[in-house]
Amino acid sequence: MWLYLAVLVGLYYLLRWYRERQVVSLLQDKFVFITGCDSGFGNPLARQLDLRGLRVLHACLTEQGAEQLRNQTSDRLETVILDVTKTESITAATKWVKEHVRDRGLWGLVNNTAISMSTVPSVWLTNQDFVKILDVYLLGVIKVTLSLLSLVRKARGRVVNVSSVTGRVKELSYFGVKEEMIVPGYFKTFVTSPEAISRGLQAAWDQASSEVKELYAETFLASGFF
Repeated sequence: MWLYLAVLVGLYYLLRWYRERQVVSLLQDKFVFITGCDSGFGNPLARQLDLRGLRVLHACLTEQGAEQLRNQTSDRLETVILDVTKTESITAATKWVKEHVRDRGLWGLVNNTAISMSTVPSVWLTNQDFVKILDVYLLGVIKVTLSLLSLVRKARGRVVNVSSVTGRVKELSYFGVKEEMIVPGYFKTFVTSPEAISRGLQAAWDQASSEVKELYAETFLASGFF
């Protein structure tokens, strides 16, 4: 038993050592787009990736933040101003990214935009406060990702969404109120019935653009991928 355990531990560390020694080649030809680089995680990430030779395209909310970052990085790093809560700003930034990456695609997309808000009990906030949070952390992420997804797909890249530990804060425990989160498996209910799923899938397919239909094709729909 101990021998088997030792072998498993040895294999684990051998695999870990092997993975840590893997190096991505041709970094100078790979583009990464990072949002929210005025401060926070986005700023040092942009500087670190620039040092490693990647082609960093970074987005800041303010020109001041963009200028400060440009002064700390190489000439490879390019800047765009982006407000993820404004559709026209996302459209302009998407066009700007496409002009830079051209046919090489986007090797990495890092959704890192955040807003500075005090962590307070939910009852202290107004509906508008929640709307602002959703605009930045949910809708903004969705819109930016969808607008650049074709470029990520072209490079067979990856999308990284930066979250926050404050989303796990259970504020009501102070009052003796228990909060639980249930993540069920696959249970047989109306919403999981084949008929309901098929109708929803077909409705989404019918309203999809011709470009999307050409990309995914009828065979993708019929393959049962979903």
